[in-house]
Amino acid sequence: MSDEHGHDHGDGEHGHHHHHGTDETLAFAVLTISSSRSSDEDESGPVASAAIEDAGHRVAVTDVVADDAAAIRERVETLAGERAGGATVDVIVTTGGTGLTPDDVTIEAVRPLLDPEIPGIGEYFRRLSHEQVGTAAMLTRATAGIVGETAVYAFPGSPDAIALGVEDVLLPEIGHVVGLAGR
Repeated sequence: MSDEHGHDHGDGEHGHHHHHGTDETLAFAVLTISSSRSSDEDESGPVASAAIEDAGHRVAVTDVVADDAAAIRERVETLAGERAGGATVDVIVTTGGTGLTPDDVTIEAVRPLLDPEIPGIGEYFRRLSHEQVGTAAMLTRATAGIVGETAVYAFPGSPDAIALGVEDVLLPEIGHVVGLAGR
C-alpha cells in the first residue's frame, strides 16, 4: 500500500535497505506527557505504539509522565541509560508538551540532554504537519536528537500529530539514526 507520496508502507521495513544502520527490531519507549490524562485516557500513546509495532518494532515501555520538566528529564535520562546503568531502549518517543503554554515543558526538559540535537526532524515534521493543520504547524516545538546511544523524539500530543510524527518522520530513518547513535 502506498501513500500519496508514493512511499511504500506495506513491507514492514519501509524498503530502506540501502541505509547504513539496521533493519533489526528496535525497542521503544513511548511517554505521554500530561498531568491531566491517566493512562486510561491516553489516546496518543496507543496511536504511537500501534504505528511502531505495525512497522515490526517492539514497544518495551509505555508511561504517562506529568508536565514537569524535572520528571520528564529524569525519565528520559533513566531510559537512555544516562542514569542507573545501560540503556533499556533504542528509541524514546514523547507525545505532548511541545506547544506554547506554561505547561508545555517537554522541550525544556529534553533539549539540554540532546547531543546532538537533530533540527531537521522538527523542521520536517512541521513541513508535513502543514498539510494537516496549515500555518498552526509552525507553533509546535517538536524536535529530536541523541541522548547517549538512544534516539529521542519529542512530538505534539494530538493523535493526528503523533501518527504523522511516528509514521512519516521517525520510522523512515530510525534504523539510520540508531545506527549512527550507536557508533
